[in-house]
Amino acid sequence: MNKNVLNTDLSGKVAVVTGAAGVLCSNFSKVLARAGAKVALLDLNLEMAEKFAKEIRDEGGIAEAFSCNVLDRAICEETARAVVEKLGECDILINGAGGNNPRATTDKEYFELGDIDAETKSFFDLDADGVGFVFNLNFLGTLIPTQVFAKQMVGKKGCSILNISSMNAYTPLTKIPASSGAKAAISNFTQWLAVHFSKVGIRVNAIAPGFFSTQQNAKLLWNDDGTPTARTGKILAATPMGRFGESKELEGGLLFLLNEEAAGFITGVVLPIDGGFSAYSGV
Repeated sequence: MNKNVLNTDLSGKVAVVTGAAGVLCSNFSKVLARAGAKVALLDLNLEMAEKFAKEIRDEGGIAEAFSCNVLDRAICEETARAVVEKLGECDILINGAGGNNPRATTDKEYFELGDIDAETKSFFDLDADGVGFVFNLNFLGTLIPTQVFAKQMVGKKGCSILNISSMNAYTPLTKIPASSGAKAAISNFTQWLAVHFSKVGIRVNAIAPGFFSTQQNAKLLWNDDGTPTARTGKILAATPMGRFGESKELEGGLLFLLNEEAAGFITGVVLPIDGGFSAYSGV
C-alpha cells in the first residue's frame, strides 16, 4: 500500500464509507485503506462498490463491498450487522452519499417574464417529489447512517464522523435550490452532531469540496461535444486558482481531520477545499 500524505495511521480501525461507488468516495475508500483502515464500501450500486473494493484488495488493503440504501434504516441496520461480522465495529464513518436530480433543477439561472408559459422548467415547475428526493438523499442519507453506525462508536476512543458538505452550503448556487438547501443543512447538522457527541468520544467534522468535475455534475459543466458550458466559465472565473479540483486534493483534508494526534481537539468544523472560491468576492 502507498504511504498517505500525512502519515495518518488508521491501523486497526474500521471505516464505513457511504456512496462509495462514486468518484470522490471511492477514492476516499482507497485513501483510508492506504492509511491502514479496514474499509466497508456501501452503495446501492454493489457492482461498482465491489470493483473498488477489489482494487483496494489488489493493493494489499482490506475492503468489503456492501449493498445499502442510506434512506432505509432497516437496510442500514442489516448492512451494519454484516459489516461487524466481516470487518468489525465502525470507528470512522464517511457520509458520502448524496447528489442532485434534474427534477429539482431549474433550466435557467434567472426567472424572466414569460417563463411561466414558456417551454422551460422554472422555479414554478420544480417537482416537489424531486426536491424531496434530493433533500432526503443528502440530509436523511447522512442522518440515518449516522444513527446506525454511531451506536458502535459511543464510548470508544478515536472515533470520527466526516460529512460531505459543499460550496453551495455557504452561498446557494443557481439552478439547484434543493441541493443547496440540503448541503446547508449538512453543515449545520455537522455542528449539531459535534456538540451532541462531544461527551462520548466522537468527533464530527465535514469537508466542503469546491468544484470537481464528476459524473454527477457533468451535464452542468460540459456540453455534449466536450466543450465547457457557460456555467463552467463562471465557476473557473470565481475560483482564484482558475481550475477544477482533483480528487487527490481532498486527501489531505480527509486524513488531517481523521488524525487523532493532529486534529484531536477539532470538532464541528466544515473545511473548505475549494481553490479559494469561498474567499473570493469577485473583485
